Amino acid sequence: MADPQRARKMADRIKEVVARRLDKGLRDPRLGFVTITDVRVTGDLQHASVFYTVYGSDEERAESAAALKAATGMLRTEVGKNITARLTPSLEFIADALPDTSAHLEDLLAQAQMRDQQVKAASVGATYAGDADPYKRDEDEDDDESDDDSKETAGTGR
Repeated sequence: MADPQRARKMADRIKEVVARRLDKGLRDPRLGFVTITDVRVTGDLQHASVFYTVYGSDEERAESAAALKAATGMLRTEVGKNITARLTPSLEFIADALPDTSAHLEDLLAQAQMRDQQVKAASVGATYAGDADPYKRDEDEDDDESDDDSKETAGTGR
């Protein structure tokens, strides 16, 4: 197993090489506006997972995925020329779910904020069902003890 730091360096280099090559352009008209977000290399440096996002509709994303799959061999050759490793890792392109996940989380946070505002609006003018503070405090215990002492002295006639 290779050094984790070496794997990180190789992943950064692969990300740079693939992004530069995509920036130069491929001859595939299906390729849309693709951004390489992350690359992860296995511990043995034999496989690289390249995460990407595509700006556009679902159809454009599907076409860009097909274009990347078709260009995998050419991109692997480009990576092999630009890294200093005995073997060139295989490339796998994976659509990054981060934008979708973050959009879903933003929606959930907006819903939670709306519910908080509803609860705050409903609480205006509301009163407690029992005492405002139902928890026993240290001051209450001191008061109970002093009441017990006064009862004992009252019963003995002192």
